[in-house]
Formats: sequence, C-alpha cells, structure tokens
Amino acid sequence: MMSDNLVKYNIAVVGATGQVGEALFEILHERQFPIKNIFALASSKSLGKIITCGERTIQISELSKFDFAQVDIAFFSAGGEVSSKYVPKATAANCVVIDNTSTFRYESNIPLIVPEVNSSEIKHFKKTNIIANPNCSTIQMVVALKPIHETYGIKRVNVSTYQSVSGSGRSGIEELAAQTSSLLNAKGIEKNIYPEQIAFNCIPQIDHFMDNGYTKEEMKMVWETKKILGDESIQVNATTVRVPVFFGHSEAISIELKTKFQLGDVISLLEKSPGLIVSPENKEGQYPTAAVTAAASDAVYVGRIRRDISTDSGLNLWVVADNVRKGAALNSIQIAEILIAKYLSNC
Repeated sequence: MMSDNLVKYNIAVVGATGQVGEALFEILHERQFPIKNIFALASSKSLGKIITCGERTIQISELSKFDFAQVDIAFFSAGGEVSSKYVPKATAANCVVIDNTSTFRYESNIPLIVPEVNSSEIKHFKKTNIIANPNCSTIQMVVALKPIHETYGIKRVNVSTYQSVSGSGRSGIEELAAQTSSLLNAKGIEKNIYPEQIAFNCIPQIDHFMDNGYTKEEMKMVWETKKILGDESIQVNATTVRVPVFFGHSEAISIELKTKFQLGDVISLLEKSPGLIVSPENKEGQYPTAAVTAAASDAVYVGRIRRDISTDSGLNLWVVADNVRKGAALNSIQIAEILIAKYLSNC
C-alpha cells in the first residue's frame, strides 16, 4: 500500500464503466494510490456518465479522442480489440500501460506479472512500456504454486477450474440472474452470452475451442504458468468450467513434485507465503469457498491440502480467489505500486 509521501502520478483507466474498471477505481482509493489526476476512459456511448474514486468525481472521457501524453500510467481493461488499437498510441506518448487483456501476454519482450511470484520481471517494461496482467485463473493458481515450486520443484500440474460468471463481465452476471429468475418462475430462458444454460448448470467451455481440443482459456493457463514461473519444463493440463456463481473462481489443483515432501512442511510454507490465507485442516466446513470466503476479498485462499493417494510425489490443493479483484484489478494495481516505487520514482 502506498505512502502519502510519494510523488503523485497521472492515471487513466480504459474500460472505466466495466466490471474491472469499477473495481480499479475502488481499489485505487482503498490502497491510497498516489494519484495526481485520474481519467476515466470509455467509448462515446458512455459519455455523460460519472465515476467516483473515493471523494473524486470523474466524468467519462472518450477514449478515441484522448491524449495519453497527459498520463504516466494507463490501466487497460476494455477487451483485446481496444488494447490492440490504443495501447500502441499510449506507449508512443511515453505512457506505461498495464494491460488486462491477452493481447500482449505471450510476447517474449513483455513481462507477464503476478507481484507475489515474479515482481523482479517488471524491470523489463522499459523495452515496450507495456506490462501484461495474466488471466484471472492463472493468477490465483501461480500465487499458490510459487512457494511449492521454489522449494520442491514442480513436474506437472493438473487443474480443473470452476469459474464465476463475472469472468464474462457484467453481461455474464446479468445472464445468470435473468435465467435464474426465469427458471424459478417457470419461464423460458434466453442464451446470449453462453452456449448453454448457465443457471443451475455447469458449462465445460470457456472461450473458443482450439485445434487441439482445448479451449483458449485452458491454453492460457498452460502458456502463462510456464512464463510466470519461468520454467518451460512444467507440464500443465487444464479443464476450465463456467459455473453459476456470481463472483469468485475455484480451482482443484493436483501437483506432481520433483522431490519428496512432508505435508506439514508444505502447509507451513504456504502459511508464510505472501498473498495466501491457508485453511490447514480437512474438516467439515474448514475450507474456503468462492462466494462466501473469496468474493470481495484480496487474498488467495488455499484449503483441502492433502497428499495425492495415487502417487508418492503428488499434492492436492483447493484454491479460491475473487476473479475481479485479485484476478484483475488488484493485481494490476499491485504491479503499478511496484512500478512507481522501484522504477518510475527514479526517472
């Protein structure tokens, strides 16, 4: 969290009216981010709307007409097409961009950052003025994997995710709410966002299918985990599922380690690791859940920690986090805090 004694910066939020955009303004205020001026940017459809950031009242500005030379840092969270078009304009104006889309994540010269895991890589932003924010499901997983990989080494990760509808933005939330209401009132449903009914259902597809039979969301977890942990040898297998939960993603993670381990040592290691809150006991109700524990929280929660009984080197974890906060907005702001503390303040 920032100090009042720091230099203040000019900030822009692109996608200001979206789910993540709103969370960005909320968390910037909560963490006392050193803001001099802040701009809320969106399409012309949002002109006239007002955004608040603490006591500040901010009128929406039109992205297409905005001069990024006015700002030091821009948070982009308005979709890949917007980032592709406007991030180059922002960086050309010497603005540092923290991008929350997948547009730049897989470019080798652009750092992909989870602060608890690989904050030292932020220094490479100078090559492009872009820092990429990972996929929400990857973020919470690697926060839990990092201390385990450092201590024991990880050979393989098998993960199944149970991802809330807020991962699709406000439209996903509205579709779940509308379908739930319709079904409870014995009415038919409409499908606009998801390929199947989401209310009272689970959909084993997030994003489009690729040639190998996996969805893009699943492959994001494969690519990003290797890059963030800095180890291409780690094998990752993912199945991503959309579930009828409004906020918070859950993950069942099975890990094959390179060396032997004592379960108590793993629990102690996780309890000492930044960003994690651990539920060490496997008892009824003694585990975190997405909707109750993680929603509106900043931490990554770990529970159901146990040996994999099918292999001597296996470990199972249950990991939950708020996908809008730690999975997007908070992670971006944590990146910006390190950026200004270690790099921009010295410019």
